[in-house]
Amino acid sequence: MSPFKSFPPVGSEAPAFSMRDAAGGEHSTAAARGKWLVLYFYPKDDTPGCTIEACEFRDSETALQAAGALVWGVSPDDQSSKAAFRDKFSLNFPILSDLDHQVAEAYGVWGEKQMMGKSFMSTHRVTFLINPAGQVAKVWESVTPTGHAAEVLAEITSQRG
Repeated sequence: MSPFKSFPPVGSEAPAFSMRDAAGGEHSTAAARGKWLVLYFYPKDDTPGCTIEACEFRDSETALQAAGALVWGVSPDDQSSKAAFRDKFSLNFPILSDLDHQVAEAYGVWGEKQMMGKSFMSTHRVTFLINPAGQVAKVWESVTPTGHAAEVLAEITSQRG
């Protein structure tokens, strides 16, 4: 049984939101219109898999920008955690605080996890590619952090034609 509710289907309008980054800057789906948006959800700042994924997006940022894409990372950590994570790893894209996990719920990525025999609720590692018209173009479930940024860039390149 899947731990997820349901993701917004490919071709549907991406759920709208506005969230703040580590510096308090606001980012909204409305402001991202006209560009590709890589919206990746991750469980927790400064943990091994989340760090690998963030650093790969950091290292691919120039190529992603050249492809017309924005990258935003989302987790339920607060802004001070985001600032420490951003600074420690020189992250060059917004990482957004979803403290109340409303955005994770809207995207269907908030759900039960199990670790060491205990169940808890958390954000699952899922990435959405949103096209310039604001529609979901691709969903990656159960992402493996290593190599993911390159996979996303290849998909954007493929979809742009």
